[in-house]
Amino acid sequence: MPRTANDITSLATGIRAGDRATLARAITLVESKRADHRNEAHRLVQEVLPATGKAVRLGITGAPGTGKSTTIDALGTHLTSHGHKVAVLAVDPSSSRTGGSILGDKTRMARLAVDPNAFIRPSPASGTLGGVAAKTRETMLLCEAAGYDVIIVETVGVGQSETAVADMTDFFLLLMVAGAGDELQGLKKGVVELADMIAVNKADGDNTQRARLAAADFRGALNILTPASASWSPPVVTCSALTGNGIAELWAQIVKHRDALTETAELAARRRAQQVKWMWTMLEERLTQLLRNDPAVRAKLKSAEAAVAAGSLAPTLAVEEIAGLLGI
Repeated sequence: MPRTANDITSLATGIRAGDRATLARAITLVESKRADHRNEAHRLVQEVLPATGKAVRLGITGAPGTGKSTTIDALGTHLTSHGHKVAVLAVDPSSSRTGGSILGDKTRMARLAVDPNAFIRPSPASGTLGGVAAKTRETMLLCEAAGYDVIIVETVGVGQSETAVADMTDFFLLLMVAGAGDELQGLKKGVVELADMIAVNKADGDNTQRARLAAADFRGALNILTPASASWSPPVVTCSALTGNGIAELWAQIVKHRDALTETAELAARRRAQQVKWMWTMLEERLTQLLRNDPAVRAKLKSAEAAVAAGSLAPTLAVEEIAGLLGI
């Protein structure tokens, strides 16, 4: 049975009151693929929109094994101990193929998982990266409306997920580790250009000195890149999520970045640009759905794909024929 306007208002009221059960139900609604649920979710997000926008939005990426979950657990616990409310969301493009491993993050974030001031939510278990990212954006807004003032968005560090997360956050943290060979070989230029800070994790015990040397290498690598912001030069720090050393410094840099970009109005401009990009992403997704759901187009697509694969039809002409069916 479709939800009425009163039902949506009731959900919104529960979210703004910080009720975790209501928030969880609302996120489930946002993640639904049903058309009626999608419309209800859009109404709900619109209703809570005035209560959003005040949180720190932090994106974290890193290759498997860099300790993302442990770092988030340490950072999140540090923040809740200082009065913050933390929500952890995940963008996992691999989940559409394998079901992903992101659900295991709740067990790897042992302290946050039982912290009353923390909320952990894995990404939807299926869908394209664009779809998953869109749901994560909506979930982020719901969490902000529920009073979470720090939103941490984690990416598995594969493919285009880094770009998706950077496009929805204020600060993008790249986690690296030392002692795994030539550290600079692990640097992907595109990811480094997105990073607002590089943190060399697992800087503890016998690995402390190696982490410092790796950090020096990364600083040298960053010197040849032009910073994305005139107000901020990405620092390189070392930390240990295991011992907690350097975690406070991580947060101090994030706050420093926020203050610097707020002072120059760059943060507000970045968020406005992200909102517009989100609108276009959703519009493109809707047009793609329209394309695939139209019976005539679907039939034409099948024959066009076969002809293009066989080399008897040029891809450019195939696109023109398909677009013609839609009158575009």
